This record gives sequence, C-alpha cells and structure tokens, in this order.
Amino acid sequence: MDRKVREIVQKYRVLVIASHPVQYAAPLFRLMAKHSQLDIQVAYCSLQGVKVGFDAGFGIEVAWDIPLLDGYPWVEVENNSRKPKLGSFFGLINLGLWNLITKDNFDAVIVYTGYSYFSFWIAAAATKLTGKKFLFGTDASVLEPRDKKRWKTWLKNMLLPRIFQLADIVIVTSTLGKQMVHSLGIPEQNIALTPYTVDNDRWISEANQVDVKSVRKQWDISEKATVLLFCAMLQHWKRPYDVLRAFAQANVQNSYLLFAGEGPLRAELEVETDSLGLIDRVKFLGFVNQSYLSSIYRSADLFVLSSDYEPFGLVVNEAMLCGCPVVVSDHVGSRYDLVQHGKNGFVYPCGDIEALAKILQEVLSDHERLQKMGTAATERMKSWSPHEYIEAIIKALEKSTFAI
Repeated sequence: MDRKVREIVQKYRVLVIASHPVQYAAPLFRLMAKHSQLDIQVAYCSLQGVKVGFDAGFGIEVAWDIPLLDGYPWVEVENNSRKPKLGSFFGLINLGLWNLITKDNFDAVIVYTGYSYFSFWIAAAATKLTGKKFLFGTDASVLEPRDKKRWKTWLKNMLLPRIFQLADIVIVTSTLGKQMVHSLGIPEQNIALTPYTVDNDRWISEANQVDVKSVRKQWDISEKATVLLFCAMLQHWKRPYDVLRAFAQANVQNSYLLFAGEGPLRAELEVETDSLGLIDRVKFLGFVNQSYLSSIYRSADLFVLSSDYEPFGLVVNEAMLCGCPVVVSDHVGSRYDLVQHGKNGFVYPCGDIEALAKILQEVLSDHERLQKMGTAATERMKSWSPHEYIEAIIKALEKSTFAI
C-alpha cells in the first residue's frame, strides 16, 4: 500500500526566480533541492550579497560570510538594466527570463523578486503565455508603507487585488500576511502560508557551541550582568532610540545594552548615550556578519526589536533559536505567530517608551525567569521551521494544479 502511494506522488519541476542571493533563502533552496517531490532551478537576477555591494540599510558595503550558492542548482540571468540596482523598478531588467521560462518544461514558476521590479512582469508574462502555474506573493503584513504616505496605501488597495489575481496561488509568510491578502478579496483557498523561517538547525547548533564567558569577556561584561540586545539596522523605522531611552528609564543595576548593527543613526545614538551618562553601559558593536551573530544572541539575556515598520522580522527567529527571549513592538509582524506574551517574550505598543521601560524593569533583574523564557522561545521554534516551509510549498504546488 505504502509503495503504491509513493509511486503516484507527483514530482514538480519548479523554476524559482529571486532578485539576489539572501542568507535566509539559501538554506531553504538546499532543502528544496533535496526533497523527493521537487526538482528546482534557481534563477538569480543579481548576485549582490555574494559579491561585495553597498547596502543602503546598513550604509556600508556588505558581503555575507556564509555560503549562499552551494547545494542547489542556480543560474545568473543577465541584467540588461542600464542602471543595475536593487530597490528600483528598472534596476532589474532580466530579459533572459523569457527564454528560460518559455523554452524549458517547468511545471511552475515561483517568483520572489516582487512586483516592484520590471523582471517580475517579464516572468509573469512568460509564465502566463506558456500556461505554467504561477506562484508569487508578499512578505508584507500591513498595507501601510514604511514612509506612512496615504496615497501609497490607497494605490495598494486599488492595484494589489488585480496583481494578486495573476497568481494561481498567492504565497504569504505569516498569519497577518494571509489576513492582509484575504482582505483584498483573494479567496483563502488561493492563499498559501509558507512560514518565514531561517536555518533552524544551523542557529541551534552554533548557539550550543558558544562560550558565553569568552564572548562576555570581549565585551568587558561580567557573566552575572544582564545584557539587553538590539540587533538591526540603525535606521529611523527601527526606532533604536526608543530602546536606549527605555533602558535609561528602567535603570536596572548591573545591566548593559548592546547595539549590533550599523546605519545613519549611530552617531546620533552615541551622542545621546553620552548625554544620558550611559557610556559605560551601552556598547556599539557595529555591523555583525552572519557567522558571529549566534554568539551575540546566545550571550545576551533579552532581545528587543522596537520597529515602527517590520513586515515580519527574522531577527526574532534567530534570537529565539539561540535561547534568547524577545521584546517586540506591536508593529513587528512576527509577534502574531512567534511571540507568546509573558511566556517566551513580550509585546508592547510601538513608540511607548514607558511601557518598554516597565518590561525591562520587570525582567532584566530576574535571571531565572529570563532563562525559562529563553527555553520556551527555542521550544516555540520547533514548529516554525524549514520543514513546515517546504511542506507548505509542496501543498501550494498541489493546490495550484487544481486552481481555477
């Protein structure tokens, strides 16, 4: 019986189109390449991330220090843009996508470039012309844009239903994202939740090997002290100054605040740190590459993400996998799926510094409670993993076969 079931299981040949190699996506592509029901080909529109390039968010040149192209088949499609650039509609014009899609026998095309690139529309036209299944989506959880401009929200409400109707299945990365897409009139049966995840095994393995005493020594911080960590770009929408001010207001003895990240607000934050008299208790680590991040999460006691705009926030996944409980604002998308208030973390109203300070006062001096919450954080991640992601992709492909 089992043998017969296995014999009729469909294998899908899938073209995955991505704007560029991303540290979060590469491990998922490796797992997809190994899965018995998937035969994938990844097509990159750019190799930024592998090659050193200027990252506008961090404000510095960045190249990730972990393998991004190993373990799965990939090709780079020539970018024909006169001004190649990520984040610009005409920055990716990969004309070769047309031949790649129309001349190969793919069952489905999954596009991760986003409709804000010209290359997305090349892929959409080619896929629709050839009758292949078309899957794409969004990692957004709200319609409001980062800059809060109302006309953009109005435009999204008008255009997104039409854009998403192009998909056989709309892929979303969170429960809030699913609710948002459904609110635009897309039927639930045409929406697939593929959990936004990182390489869980890698983060847990690396965290278990961290010598906390040694890491703390590099920071000149005692093992008995409590460390609050902010790990993100130092940009306005991340609101790092809220964390600094709440930390100062909480004023918990023998506690420290670490900023791991780079960006245009660093100088401003350093000046305010000095004015608050916290120069000995607040440390700026600068940009931290992937291979060292687990050491930072593992050696911290509490992680905070104070963003005003955060569709999901994969740093929350990373911290929780390393046994670090989290505090997130109610604008962080992952709060709904991952953060259980009072159990593995806390959620507070974005911008409410007093509320954040109250949480810090409550837990920064309670080492036993932080340890229990850290254990609960890691436990939560067992069911939000690459395994669930791969299974969701396969179910989405199965649904697309019968989508009308």
